[in-house]
Amino acid sequence: MAVLWESILLPLCVAELFLSIVIHVLFAASFLCSAVVRIVCGSLFRRPVVATNRSEVRQLDVDSAAIAAAERHFDSRSGYGEGHSHGQPHCPIVLVHGIFGFGEGKLGGLSYWGGAEKMDSSIIVADLGSLTSIHDRACELFYFLKGGTVDYGAEHSEKYCHSQYGRTYAKGQHPNWDEDHPVHFVGHSVGVQVIRLLQQMLADKKFEGRENTSADWVLSVTCVSGALNGTTRAYIDGMRPGDGLCIKSISILQFLRVATLICEWLDISILKRNYSFGFEHFNLSFRKSGLSGLAKAMRGQTGPFATGDWILPDLCIQQAIRLNRSLETHCNTYYWR
Repeated sequence: MAVLWESILLPLCVAELFLSIVIHVLFAASFLCSAVVRIVCGSLFRRPVVATNRSEVRQLDVDSAAIAAAERHFDSRSGYGEGHSHGQPHCPIVLVHGIFGFGEGKLGGLSYWGGAEKMDSSIIVADLGSLTSIHDRACELFYFLKGGTVDYGAEHSEKYCHSQYGRTYAKGQHPNWDEDHPVHFVGHSVGVQVIRLLQQMLADKKFEGRENTSADWVLSVTCVSGALNGTTRAYIDGMRPGDGLCIKSISILQFLRVATLICEWLDISILKRNYSFGFEHFNLSFRKSGLSGLAKAMRGQTGPFATGDWILPDLCIQQAIRLNRSLETHCNTYYWR
């Protein structure tokens, strides 16, 4: 009976995997085609094509009352007095994307946030690795705002076998960011956990050479469909439920792993300018690793998928529990979900 059941189940699993791959490829192809059209149109007409659909903008339902309350609290503890902001936020609003997300100006001008960043000049759209881990994203977000070369930390880099330093931001998006010039954060999906970890790192003064950081640099955190406790979708897509670290041999994530490693190894500049998985600090490019490097990564000997330093393990419930145990809420920050 068990043999009969397995003979029926295996073809069904393979068929489900094939259908899932087709759907995901078609979805990605639709994004790629849209990006190509926008890039071509932008080149022909000398201006980028941006989303202006107001109905799309409304999809980002950021609680304006939440931000206003945080602003009033900041005014009171900073000595500005009520009404200093004249009804408008005087602190920047930073939008932090989730898995497979991208920053402003990528993919030919497509907007991850439905054009919400066009609503106010104080809105900053973070551009982080689309598949990098929560820790690596938190480091990238800090230097994206402050400026400088991303430092992932010596201990973390040694543990996960990648370079300690990443990309360099010549000028941060909010270089005067400090306790007197805090920001509002809005995170979608896993972006909320990135924000929470960043705030904890600020409180613990984890950034070398920046010993003046504190949790009060964050005025408010707004959660948009946040993966605060992980998601069972990670297991459906192929993470092993036992440890939440390894990928099943037959799954959509194995297809993603192979495709990502090939893209990172080819290191095509025009693709990197429009979309990046964010694994440059693993030195997977053919210029640095050669053909043998690709072979080792494919066999699971090197790279983010071998060490578990990428986003899907962080989305597993086991890792979400461990992360939440290490995070605190802070009295001068407003949290909204």
